[in-house]
Amino acid sequence: MAAGPVARSIGLALTIMSLPPGPAGAADPGPRVALVTTVPATRDAFVGGLRDLGYQDGRNIVIDWRRAPEDGAGDIEAIVRQAPACLVLPGPFRLARGLGLTTTIPIVAIDLESDPVAGRFVASLARPGGNVTGIFLDLPELAGKQIELLREAVPRLARLAVLWDERVSGPQLRAAEAAAQTAGITLIPVPIRSAADLADVVERAMKARPQALLVLTSPDVFAARAHIAEGAQRHRLPAASIFPAFADAGGLLGYGPDLLGMYRQAAQYVDRILKGARPADLPIQRPSKFQLVINLKTARALGLTIPASLLARADKVVE
Repeated sequence: MAAGPVARSIGLALTIMSLPPGPAGAADPGPRVALVTTVPATRDAFVGGLRDLGYQDGRNIVIDWRRAPEDGAGDIEAIVRQAPACLVLPGPFRLARGLGLTTTIPIVAIDLESDPVAGRFVASLARPGGNVTGIFLDLPELAGKQIELLREAVPRLARLAVLWDERVSGPQLRAAEAAAQTAGITLIPVPIRSAADLADVVERAMKARPQALLVLTSPDVFAARAHIAEGAQRHRLPAASIFPAFADAGGLLGYGPDLLGMYRQAAQYVDRILKGARPADLPIQRPSKFQLVINLKTARALGLTIPASLLARADKVVE
């Protein structure tokens, strides 16, 4: 438990650097929780979830927000050395690094790509058994749902390029291949092996003359969602993703878990751990809410008419 001067919170401002020791008798601001994310909106959702549970940064908890990228191994190592009461790690790459550095600090994971048991992050979903628990999507079959949605928006869809990350989205690709085969659609995989491969990914996909683009998940793909959406628009390519935020960024469709809701769920795990629960005993959860977002502005730019039946199911329509 860190001790130090009380930080003044303005809105959702967070303590970014570790607190130096305070003078004798200084008020204890509470346990320190480290959150690693580069996206301010997800940070805000996590802090808001903690606030709903009665925590206030600088008063009864210290939130150490680190904007470390997925490949920021040194940042996570520095956090672990400071021994926070709990460590919140989004994404399979950060989680693997964190687990490789500590088996004692409780880790709350937020992971859209991994099967936590097959990935050996936990022993079982009901009883994780180690120092990791959290929210795992683990629904590769959602790739088939994206294809279904694209077929409604593009009725004559016959050739579909699929962007996939070779490091983490293999199960999603296999599910997409099965769904495409059932639908009579030719699937054209477009692999990425690192973030650098995303620079020209839409141009590479266009070499196969697809009629639409399916974007599978990975942390690097999420970070590049606006770039991918812009490229798809430039080539007049309807594009769908498991990230609802992809449609907000200019893609045609997004259907998947409410990412901000997952961060609020993570706050509930942190609350239970700070009250004495062990990650080993906290069952793994899946996201509790899914959203369909349709970008009508993009549809009009592509010359597409979205069926009323599809619009009626949307949780959000971007005009």
